[in-house]
Amino acid sequence: MKTKKKPKYSLGSCVSFMVKTAWNREKRVLWVCMALIGLQLSQSLVQLYVTPMVLRRVENHAPLGELLLTIGGFSLLLFVLTALNTYIEKRAIYGRVSVRSSLVNAVNVKSCTTAYPNTRDAQALKLQQAAMNACGSNSEPAEHIWMTLMGLVTNLVGFVIYLVLLSALPPLLIGVVVLTSAIGFLVSKRINQWEYRHKDQRDQYLEEMLYIQRKSRSIELAKDIRIFGLKPWLTAVYDSSSRLYEAFITKRERIYIWTNVVDVVLSLARNGIAYVYLILMTLENGLPASEFLLYFTALSGFTAWVTGILTEFSTLYQEGLGISQVREYLDLPEPFQFEGGKPIPQSGSYTLSLDGVSFKYPGSEQYVVRDLYLTIHPGENLAVVGLNGAGKTTLVRLLCGFYDPDEGRVLLNGQDIREFNRREYYKLFSAVFQEYSLLDVSMEENVAQSVTEIDRGRVEQCLEQAGLRELVYSLPQGTKTHVGREVYLDGVLLSGGETQRLMLARALYKDGGILILDEPTAALDPIAENDIYLKYNEMTAGKTSVFISHRLASTRFCDRIIFLENGSIIEEGTHEELMKLGGAYAKLFAVQARYYQEGGETHGEEN
Repeated sequence: MKTKKKPKYSLGSCVSFMVKTAWNREKRVLWVCMALIGLQLSQSLVQLYVTPMVLRRVENHAPLGELLLTIGGFSLLLFVLTALNTYIEKRAIYGRVSVRSSLVNAVNVKSCTTAYPNTRDAQALKLQQAAMNACGSNSEPAEHIWMTLMGLVTNLVGFVIYLVLLSALPPLLIGVVVLTSAIGFLVSKRINQWEYRHKDQRDQYLEEMLYIQRKSRSIELAKDIRIFGLKPWLTAVYDSSSRLYEAFITKRERIYIWTNVVDVVLSLARNGIAYVYLILMTLENGLPASEFLLYFTALSGFTAWVTGILTEFSTLYQEGLGISQVREYLDLPEPFQFEGGKPIPQSGSYTLSLDGVSFKYPGSEQYVVRDLYLTIHPGENLAVVGLNGAGKTTLVRLLCGFYDPDEGRVLLNGQDIREFNRREYYKLFSAVFQEYSLLDVSMEENVAQSVTEIDRGRVEQCLEQAGLRELVYSLPQGTKTHVGREVYLDGVLLSGGETQRLMLARALYKDGGILILDEPTAALDPIAENDIYLKYNEMTAGKTSVFISHRLASTRFCDRIIFLENGSIIEEGTHEELMKLGGAYAKLFAVQARYYQEGGETHGEEN
């Protein structure tokens, strides 16, 4: 039997967390909640007494003026209370949104700053999504919890007030009202939770439909959809999921109708018993009509308070789970030191070393690199080559400190990088990765990674070094030209090669002491690639660089080349030394060189 995972934080702890957040962010949320509770209770009491009090004036043959004054007074009081309640309720939303926004911001900051392994961990990603969902809209726990807390407190106080008002009635009658209300709530809750118990099935249909919608609108897939005529297929897949979802909703509504049936039966029983008892009191004890109406209305209201307490508490429990997930994500453990730690050595040059490093990705049993020793000297241009899956990118991730090795150490000037503040360590690196973040902002903002502090002279210099100056200045707005069209309609769409050049310009702008280039020319044509190589010495002047490439011809300008195979260094040296060695590097170079020589493919077929 599958057991439910217990939330890390209790309901009381989550309520306390939200109160503290509101107190620190927007105190008025708390004052507004208390004001609305008072107004709603006052409205309820005025509505309870208005008709009985008017009826009592009629029974006592009060003068017309007194009767009209009573009606007018209650009407005016209701008008004022309703107006105040409506006004404050409308104004309250700004404070609640502000508190939710602070949590959204906290979740986003955590997502952008958490350790890299957490961004690849399935459980962490699931918790991140749950936290984002809990803060996603006005109806989600991070904001709606204030409505729930107000409802719960209002119902609790109303329950006590009405209990005092009904103290003259037999406890058995009060017990019948409480019992029927509780039974109705529990039965309705069980029936209404059918959708929650089947939410995985519902979410699957919704996700399938949303996925098709996203892909149908995707700019990246627009050409494929038209060339391959995918519209009928996409429509068929969407319609299939839509029919399944409609069937799910139909089944849900057929089940939910029993909630209304149970509610009607229990209401008839409860009101019938109350009517019979109050009518007997009227006949036997001469209970005035005004008191009859007061007691009967109070009993109905008492039922609403009981049901309200149970409903709001149940809702609060569910919302507490959402708040707990937000807190769990914000408190997600960090494997690296982001606070404190040793300061980075103040040095004009840095030596990076791998000391007996072995590493396997979390959840995997297979080592990607094994017992690796490597030293990268200050100012050295190192090339890392090898076939797919050899461990080249993993090597870069270890050097950059995105992962810590399972065995061995990564050293900076002889010190284990685990001892440093990892964020300070990251500042040493400028990098172009295979995965990159291209934002729909201007060219210069993409290069500078800033919207305020931009050194435009440096931006132009980096764009020129990356080979983009001519393209950028052919555009009407130059470096202020927007990239992409998801935000700005006047944005330009860059080719794969142009995007890689832009990422290279960004890395150069950061001006870190260690330059990491992971397949930076994969999308470039040979002429553009050669242009980058000719500028490589200029780009890496005074820096240590690590250059990863599948194209062995692109590594000839580096000081040293290491050839990786199955996570180990099997050959090392300059291009000339490795060619003389006649090993794996030389053989792979010869295979690649054939396809750059005229007639190479023909000769290969003849051989």
